[in-house]
Amino acid sequence: MASKKREIQLQTVVNSQSLWDEMLQNKGLTVIDVYQAWCGPCKAMQPLFRKLKNELNEDELLHFVVAEADNIVTLQSFRDKCEPVFLFSVNGKIIAKIIGANAPLVNQKIINLIDEERKIEAGEMVRPQYHEITFVDSDAEDGEESPYESAEQLYSIAIIKPDAVIARKSLEIKKKILEAGFVIEIEDKRVFTEQQVRDFYSRIADQPDFEDFVLFMTNGLSHILVISQGNEEQPAWEETEPNPETETKVDEDHHHEVAPPTLRKEKRYSLQEYLERQHISQLCDIEDGIANVNKFIDMFFPDFKSMKNLKLEKILALLRPDLFQEKKENVLGIIHDEGFKILMQRPIVLSEEEAQTLCKEYENEDYFENLIKKMTSGPSLALVLLRDNCLQHWKELIGPSSVEKAKTSLPESLCVQFAVEGLPINQLYGSDSLETAEKEIQYFFPPQQTLALIKPHVTQEQREEILKYIKEAGFEITQMKEMLLNEEAADKIYSKIKRKDFYKDVLEVLSEGLSLVMILTKWNAVSDWRRLMGPVDPDEAKLLSPDSIRAQFGTSVLKNAVHGSSNIHEAMETINQMFEVLVPENPEGN
Repeated sequence: MASKKREIQLQTVVNSQSLWDEMLQNKGLTVIDVYQAWCGPCKAMQPLFRKLKNELNEDELLHFVVAEADNIVTLQSFRDKCEPVFLFSVNGKIIAKIIGANAPLVNQKIINLIDEERKIEAGEMVRPQYHEITFVDSDAEDGEESPYESAEQLYSIAIIKPDAVIARKSLEIKKKILEAGFVIEIEDKRVFTEQQVRDFYSRIADQPDFEDFVLFMTNGLSHILVISQGNEEQPAWEETEPNPETETKVDEDHHHEVAPPTLRKEKRYSLQEYLERQHISQLCDIEDGIANVNKFIDMFFPDFKSMKNLKLEKILALLRPDLFQEKKENVLGIIHDEGFKILMQRPIVLSEEEAQTLCKEYENEDYFENLIKKMTSGPSLALVLLRDNCLQHWKELIGPSSVEKAKTSLPESLCVQFAVEGLPINQLYGSDSLETAEKEIQYFFPPQQTLALIKPHVTQEQREEILKYIKEAGFEITQMKEMLLNEEAADKIYSKIKRKDFYKDVLEVLSEGLSLVMILTKWNAVSDWRRLMGPVDPDEAKLLSPDSIRAQFGTSVLKNAVHGSSNIHEAMETINQMFEVLVPENPEGN
């Protein structure tokens, strides 16, 4: 009897429409276990609810309810279903639903929502505009995307702030996030607009230094990450004391069997908790409230649903000398038709040591010496390829390393198609892993940096277009800041022309508003950026380079949209002056 009394105290019974309507008057969060009369509530989840009730200690803000679908009109779509269903009501609005007794997911959902309610009650944030979910018979939704949550649909937004980017901490932060087992689904680099900062940080808008904070966030490059929970078994978990109340329970009458998260004798930290324990939370702000996360994903990544399913990868590919000299165009045509994007390419004559490294798998073959001579006899063509699942697709396209094996297993492969008499090996090479690819790309395409400038007359919409051009051209934006270029700052960028008669006109144009100053990183960055900019005069650019930035966004020689360093020496000197940091030998890339 004591056990029965304790369960009644934990969960209020709602078995009529009037009691349901009354329950919706609850303040704060109400967790509702929807059940059928013939099946009964999910008793195996009750130890978790009791644990949360005790730990969170929020009698006014946290309520647990069991609701019988058979007698409540609102819940008619749940009738005749045996799978456990949990609804989450915030101040009378049903905002989330979890199907199945997924204890870790339910646990995290409750903790997140109660944390929001506490902040709202304390005046630390405004109440999110939740989208109330509607109840539809799932059988009638065949082919439609479910609006409800699953373990794979829990995301957080992380903002790596400008000071962390400038201090080159972003790579370290992302590495720690990945080491903890979280997954970075998608990321971007950008300078926030004032409105974006005000929207994302609305919860601290009443703080006295908020306007200074807005200025700080809009004057430098931030990294935006969408992060999912990833694998449950992760190194961020720790041992906890066993709890006798959380032993595996089987509901003998209704056959529900669930192991609450405490049965693992481990605890997983939230992303925020993990960053705090790593002492880097001050460099990275987290938003994990469901409604806000969805809003900001729509704002920052409007194509997120389609993009997150792509597994874009970069690899190094190589056409050996004979193939490069005789069939280059044929191979490049096939690469294009197969959906690969060539980010970079260069002919390169390999040294004997480089050839031996790339041909290491053949070193015990009797033709190895002849192979090395062939590999060093003329230029090979090195390529950086990009596409979805690039590593696997390239392996399947080129086939095995041996022509003999390829004829047996993949007779349609490029290995067979472009075989060279006297050399029984594949005439195309590809990285054997993504780790190897990263090292090989760095080796054959060592990164270079250049300074780039987007001028004040460029509109916000045009600026976004130019940034898109930059990324599509394969540049990494290593640093970026928005600033008014006064004469002192402009002198650092335009040192070569500051004694020219027209320089005062340049200063006048730059004084019209904020410029966007960037460090762009890429192999051959200086010349590639100058090529992408086009000729100085936009009219000339329209004739000679119609796809260039100046041809499309420039209006005159002075207002030609963009500027860039003329050579690597000038680029390094200007970068050091504008960003007050030394250019690293291996700048951070993502």
